[in-house]
Amino acid sequence: MGGAGGRVTTGRRVVGVVTVSRSDYGHLVPVLEAIRDAPDLELRLLVAGMHLAASFGRTMDTISADGWAIAEQIPMLEDSDTPEAVAASTGRGVARFAHAYTRQRLDLVVVLGDRFEMLSAAVAALPFALPVAHIHGGEASEGAMDNQIRHAITKLAHLHFASAPEHARRLAAMGEEAWRIHTVGAPGLDRLRAFTPMSRADVATALRLPPAGPWLLVTFHPVTLEYGDTAAHVDELLAALEKVDDATLVVTYPNADTTGRVVIDRIEELAARSPRVRLARSLGDRLYLSLLAHADAMVGNSSSGLIEAPSFALPVVNIGSRQRGRLRAANVVDVEPRRDEILHAIHAALAPAFRRPLEGLANPYGDGHAAARIVKVLREAVLDARMIQKRERDHDPAR
Repeated sequence: MGGAGGRVTTGRRVVGVVTVSRSDYGHLVPVLEAIRDAPDLELRLLVAGMHLAASFGRTMDTISADGWAIAEQIPMLEDSDTPEAVAASTGRGVARFAHAYTRQRLDLVVVLGDRFEMLSAAVAALPFALPVAHIHGGEASEGAMDNQIRHAITKLAHLHFASAPEHARRLAAMGEEAWRIHTVGAPGLDRLRAFTPMSRADVATALRLPPAGPWLLVTFHPVTLEYGDTAAHVDELLAALEKVDDATLVVTYPNADTTGRVVIDRIEELAARSPRVRLARSLGDRLYLSLLAHADAMVGNSSSGLIEAPSFALPVVNIGSRQRGRLRAANVVDVEPRRDEILHAIHAALAPAFRRPLEGLANPYGDGHAAARIVKVLREAVLDARMIQKRERDHDPAR
């Protein structure tokens, strides 16, 4: 078929993969490896958004250091975190992804998740009749605009890679044809199958942590549908953390969301006055996963607490509505953004009686073999008019 920029598909299928932040990159690495190893696929990596920003650790350099060739660098973020700036960044991203698609002449593009930068990539593909494959569709995170973005990408996408049967059923309920929906699991879990964590001593050295005493991994993002309350939310969290006086806090930076600067200002102020705080713009995948293996609890509202943390039997205190509606395992304690509730939940999560039953916990997001299933579909899918011309189905059961 004719692809982006008038490309005619012959020989190896050219697959673009979009990554926009440190969080999606870790999940995409197993997919990148599987595409690279497929003899009939050619990988083009499109790097955008936070990866290019020094204020978020310029993680594009990490991608290059990992040995991945970057086909396109797509700067799109405004130097602000207001609603106007996020909307403008989205529009800028549409234009710049369009330019990239014209240059790269892809047969298919892969996006993951629910970031506004990913929405830009999916919208830009539409006029090219460029098939979009979407990973992690059908999920819910009702407190964030990510929820609407994820569902919007679903309607723009032509292939759906669901992380769990529940999510596949939601995709079908949204009118997607059953043959487009593939339940594959979360590809981010693939990297855990052969992962050997750094020792606790090595993690302590890398992050200047005391070897003894509890470690709390803290990641808090703005709740974008409640962005006017960001300051109050983060103040309640930090008030609770300051009362856990025997713990060392490893605090990571938030995403480039509306009012994210408020969170950054607050955590930097906390680090300036407390020697127990270690700030990290980006930990890198190996150190981050090793920290999940050795931390005593995770606190905040990151999806990592629901997707990766169960594989480490790591207790998670999930705050507020950002992840409301998302599939979760028994390692998660949900609380409102109120300091007393947060503090009580942290103490509960740190108790041996809470963690002991989590050993051997099954992760609801799959078995760690998602990438092979995804790439099988990418190789075998017929990219014809039937793929591009979507039809609505009211009650098709998902496979």
